[in-house]
Amino acid sequence: MRQINDAHVARPGLAVVEIAAVDDETAFAVQELLAARCGIAPADRTTLGPGEPGVRLRCFLDLRPELSPPVT
Repeated sequence: MRQINDAHVARPGLAVVEIAAVDDETAFAVQELLAARCGIAPADRTTLGPGEPGVRLRCFLDLRPELSPPVT
């Protein structure tokens, strides 16, 4: 996986989550749970670490509250 850089966590409310799971199905299920609760840039594939058990999936979350629409 690529390194996490400052832009990924530049503001309060931004987070990077790395999921370690036994298989793709489990990793994507966790990602779906996160997506139901906050803004997310989902991953479309998992990765395998050499010599490491299971799979890894990294997604980027935005926990900041939505901007309110302008009052007219």
